[in-house]
Amino acid sequence: MLFEQVSKDIIAAMKAHDKVALETLRNIKKVFLEAKTAPGANDTLEDADALKLIQKLVKQGKDAAEIYTQQGRADLAEAELAQVKVMETYLPKPLSDEELTEAVKQIIAEAGATSMKDMGKVMGIASKALSGKAEGRAISAKVKELLG
Repeated sequence: MLFEQVSKDIIAAMKAHDKVALETLRNIKKVFLEAKTAPGANDTLEDADALKLIQKLVKQGKDAAEIYTQQGRADLAEAELAQVKVMETYLPKPLSDEELTEAVKQIIAEAGATSMKDMGKVMGIASKALSGKAEGRAISAKVKELLG
């Protein structure tokens, strides 16, 4: 399970004196614990849900780095991106542009979509099918490209 893996990696980061990894992993574990103890969670956290949480943290980190860069704070942007790199090691390898194109073409064919009117239907299917493998923005852009 991902929760146990993060806990083991915290110990490894402590032994290696890797401050960036340690801080990042502790943050991930905190988010995991909050999710496990949330009402209705029954003290469990499935790997699929854990991956979604890490993806959310990665997106937040990238967004923060972008804002820091715009404000001329490269030092803070680098720190955010260093943490993002640690988090990305837990995510599945993202799809290449060609793989994304093929996957979206297949989803469009299965959904019987023919025009931009069908974008909502295609996006619903694509978002679920490609969750964790591609960012929502990339999926949306590819669907628009192929339907438009």
